[in-house]
This record gives sequence, C-alpha cells and structure tokens, in this order.
Amino acid sequence: MVSFIRYVRNVRRIGIRQWWHQMQNIGDAKAGALVGMDQFGNKYYENLNPDDEIPGRHRWVDFAQHYNNATQVPAEWHSWLQHIRLLPPTEDKVMQNLSPHWKAPWVENLTGTRGAYRPYNTVAPKINAWEPKVTARV
Repeated sequence: MVSFIRYVRNVRRIGIRQWWHQMQNIGDAKAGALVGMDQFGNKYYENLNPDDEIPGRHRWVDFAQHYNNATQVPAEWHSWLQHIRLLPPTEDKVMQNLSPHWKAPWVENLTGTRGAYRPYNTVAPKINAWEPKVTARV
C-alpha cells in the first residue's frame, strides 16, 4: 500500500505529461530534483527523501534518445549514478579538473547499429558461393 501512495504522490508532483513519459521510459513514476545534463542531453535526477524512494534507487537518468542504452551515460555521470562519487560532475571540482586536454570526446558503444566498426577485408574469400549454370531449354 505504501508504494501505491508513493506512486500517486509522485504523479501529482510531476504531472500527467511527465508521468506518461516516465512510464514509457523507466516504468515508474519518480519525482526528484534535476541535478544536471550531459553533452548528449540526458537528464540526471536525485531524490533524497527516504519516504519517496528506496535507498539505492534515488538517482536515475532520463535518456534523451528513445532507446535506453547504458553506454549513453558518460563515465563521470556513471560514477555518480553508482554512488562511487558523492557529488555530481557539475559540482565536483575534482571531476572538472581531472579531464586532460588531450582526452578524446566520449562516444557511446555503436555495436549493433549502422555506425559499428567493420574492418575492411582485403583477403579473397576461401569459400565461393555456388552459382548454378543455366542452360537454355530446347
């Protein structure tokens, strides 16, 4: 019964439109404070009220893209989501000063998509497909 009360309370806090968006993406109605956004448009939320959220589930991400893929979360935000760091990257001075100038920009894992890496093959195939020889009928 407590979870139903929490569910209704969060629906009233966030509104019908945001509730529908959350049900389509994360499957739960959550209300929390926006902590920050990353370079891909993902929004990160936190709710520290122990009456609203289960401990360990009070930080979550709202993905900017429709498919939820964990590789869309940069390492800085991943460490905050998994409670490795206490402060989010927007407030943590160590994380802001840690990135060297030569570091490549982060990209998500593209395996299984059109952008996946496919090596160029220069070797002749060992097995050739059979092509039947067609003769004209008389």
